[in-house]
Amino acid sequence: MSAVEIKPGVYWVGAVDWNVRQFHGPSFSTPRGTTYNAYLIVDDDITLVDTVHEPFTHVLIDHIAEIIDPTRITNIVVNHIELDHSGAFPAIMNLNPDANVFATKNGKDGLGKHFPGDWDIQTVKTGDTLITGSRTLQFIEAPMLHWPDSMFTFIPEDKLLLPNDAFGQHLATNKRFDDEVDRRILMDEAAKYYANILNPFSKLVARKLQEIQDLQLDIDMIAPSHGVIFRTDPEAILGAYERWASGVGQPKVVIAFETMWNSTSKLAHALLEGVTDAGVDGAIHQISRSDINTIATQIMEARAVFIGSSTINNDILPSVAPLLDEIVGLKLAGKQALAFGSQGWAGGAVRTIGDKLEKAGMQLAHEGYSVKWVPTDEELAAARTLGYEIASSILD
Repeated sequence: MSAVEIKPGVYWVGAVDWNVRQFHGPSFSTPRGTTYNAYLIVDDDITLVDTVHEPFTHVLIDHIAEIIDPTRITNIVVNHIELDHSGAFPAIMNLNPDANVFATKNGKDGLGKHFPGDWDIQTVKTGDTLITGSRTLQFIEAPMLHWPDSMFTFIPEDKLLLPNDAFGQHLATNKRFDDEVDRRILMDEAAKYYANILNPFSKLVARKLQEIQDLQLDIDMIAPSHGVIFRTDPEAILGAYERWASGVGQPKVVIAFETMWNSTSKLAHALLEGVTDAGVDGAIHQISRSDINTIATQIMEARAVFIGSSTINNDILPSVAPLLDEIVGLKLAGKQALAFGSQGWAGGAVRTIGDKLEKAGMQLAHEGYSVKWVPTDEELAAARTLGYEIASSILD
């Protein structure tokens, strides 16, 4: 692949990682790979915005070399110090030891810890600018989107927003723009990215979106640091972020369960029948056979969630715990929730699930539905009724 001009004199010079299948350790599944996007601005002063993951350093340098001598870089903007975006920073500095580096205060501190060296790092804050010749780089701090050091860079002359991790997707493709890829896949991956990385910071995201509006930025292209660039309809991803940050889901129910001898599975499917009878969209997952990140994404976009487990050792089945921990950690709040399951004698799973869902900020729509051993026809009918009633309550 080659460098791609995204605006006159502005180039994508990043790298595509077709093979990565896990991100942030094992916490984020990336079945479609990812990209590490970096952007080169050719002006009186040559400016590089972000770098790439260290194993792809040679790709970055080769892409820059297609356009200019890589030793001609004057400025390096570090929007985010996480290693997938800063890993090639030392190599670029070795080529350009006198380059000016721009980062937030937290960014400067973090760069010093990751890459000790005698770098000329200048701290910037919201409202600070860098003149590169015919362009103005305007910096906007974005702390906790999703690290303390994060910031956006906006180029008003090009109407171009470079927001690093915000608006990104883990999507490897040989295409660079939103109108060149399957729109459904693009937005699915954008939603998954938001749910599993940015959702805990939704209040901050909402405030940052409002700040962008207040600054009256004229944006016609958003070029994130993962995935493809939004050039045809940047309002679509901005609108999606507003919706996700609001926590208001769609009229949909997500059912996730784990079962020992199929009793809890029978309850799950009976609940889904009730949801279907109410005319509400529903999705069902057996947790051990599903991708937890995908379940979390669907929960973020839904208005109700039902979690079920058989009881073992007076508690949930072990495979249920990671999903519940994700729900709490990602702060998937504001949903109608139901804990359900089967038990032999003392029980305990339904209580644990209910406690976790309340801890996440969900509202229990029922005290919990539990049956002993195998559900009877009457108990399955009761589950269908319960699913119908909760689903009906979330309709507009």
